[in-house]
Amino acid sequence: MTSRCTYPLEKIISGGQTGVDRAALDVALHHRFPCGGYCPKGRKAEDGTIHDRYPLTEHTSADYAKRTLANIVHSHGTLIIYSQVMKGGTALTADYCSQHERPFLLLNAHRQDSAQAAGLALEFFRKSDVRFLNVAGPRHSQWAAGYRYTYRCMDRILKTCLQQNGPLSS
Repeated sequence: MTSRCTYPLEKIISGGQTGVDRAALDVALHHRFPCGGYCPKGRKAEDGTIHDRYPLTEHTSADYAKRTLANIVHSHGTLIIYSQVMKGGTALTADYCSQHERPFLLLNAHRQDSAQAAGLALEFFRKSDVRFLNVAGPRHSQWAAGYRYTYRCMDRILKTCLQQNGPLSS
């Protein structure tokens, strides 16, 4: 059984890295909500090999930047979740979204709690007609609290979506 959301949201995607990416996938799997995305060749992440329970497609390249771009262009919009300052791959994600004219929303955990962030995200989905949502942000070693913040935010988003539609058989 899979679940669907009445906001335009149909699928959560991410690159499978520890931290923000992994939290988005874990919430989707918990709610039996469609998820996926591209990960680097070899399913590499900072904690080793990404577990097979995550339904990710290996990119032909092991380069994180190429996986990041693939997830951006295969989505209808990107949530970039971070705290205080964007750097590294998180900043690159925002740059790629701008360069490729893809809608994105910056959620700064330093300025919004997870409930406020979820509300902003739901409005973004409606305004930008986001069906396939890419979720990106720092890996665990760059922001240890990122997993928990993202999990709470995405859990609230999916609960809100699913309350309106309920689970559907696949």
